[in-house]
Amino acid sequence: MQKSFIALSALIGAVVAGTGFQASAEGVGYKDTPKLPDQPWLVHDSDRPVPHIVTPAATFSHGAPAPSDATVLFDGTDLSKWRTDNGSARWKLESGYMEVVKDAGSIRTKDEFGDFQLHLEFATPAKVDGESQHRGNSGVILYGRFEVQVLDSYDNRTYADGQCGAMYGQFSPLANAAKKPGEWQSYEIIFEAPRWDAAGKLTKKANVTVIHNGVLLHHKKEFIGEVQHREVAKYGKPFPPHGPIVLQEHGNPTRYRNIWIRELGEYDKP
Repeated sequence: MQKSFIALSALIGAVVAGTGFQASAEGVGYKDTPKLPDQPWLVHDSDRPVPHIVTPAATFSHGAPAPSDATVLFDGTDLSKWRTDNGSARWKLESGYMEVVKDAGSIRTKDEFGDFQLHLEFATPAKVDGESQHRGNSGVILYGRFEVQVLDSYDNRTYADGQCGAMYGQFSPLANAAKKPGEWQSYEIIFEAPRWDAAGKLTKKANVTVIHNGVLLHHKKEFIGEVQHREVAKYGKPFPPHGPIVLQEHGNPTRYRNIWIRELGEYDKP
């Protein structure tokens, strides 16, 4: 039975929230998960090295206005471009930002997009509550299938493939560029969707480039498959090369602002 985009993200969030972590001096994570393909690590491996810390500049693309051909998804005034599986988005709207409301569900764009360039800004809660995956957890789920993690990763140890900017459960970021809790941060995400041929054979994996606060985390890195928790990601049935942007509700009051998107064109096709 096909699951909705938001139901999938809610399921992953619930499983993470309800599962304890194996913690030790060496790290936080798991040692009872399957091995990732073509990597020496398990999914969420507690022994996987955490990325080095890079202190970002005070500002990078914060407050960047949308280009003329962009679609503004959130300008701080309303949630009209967003919905849940069951109706209107019910996140808190205040002072130019929206804030995750516990148990209100993940939200997705009403529109769907092809290959794209996405700008968004987020802030994890200023009041530190919890640790590891229970601290400022949210996520940007591209097409509702491929997650770039949002987490408070400032002085907060977690498994490397689940920290802020990770391709969740697949690849840790090249660096930890997280700002302090409560400070606004920026993502620039360039995403190319997977492709299948007429026979349903996967011919191109999805890939992503992520810049976090001006620091490159991934460059055209291919997703192993669709997001999973404690399991190896894999590609399901073929789907069209367009989909929504999902922002994950994980029970933490993470904030978002200034979200816009541009669909990528093709060379020599104005």
